[in-house]
Amino acid sequence: MATLVQLTEGLVTRLDRAAARRGTSRSSLIRELLDQALREGERDETSLRLLQGYTRMPQSEGRDAWGDLDSWSQIAARRNLAALRDEETESW
Repeated sequence: MATLVQLTEGLVTRLDRAAARRGTSRSSLIRELLDQALREGERDETSLRLLQGYTRMPQSEGRDAWGDLDSWSQIAARRNLAALRDEETESW
């Protein structure tokens, strides 16, 4: 589908340079950049919704149906750091 969009001369120049560097057409580059911008906007919107949800219903402590997630993550982090230290000691 064709769509008419008015661009400034400077923007067209920048688009042409970028398209040449990528070895693609101006139209292809515009489609790619628009798609990328729209996907980023959708990701931002999803992140905002998650943030709003946690603001409305904050987690209490680190506990949920699976147990104390804060403690679990601290234990896992300590184990991983110890394993890395052991690896570094062995390599020397």
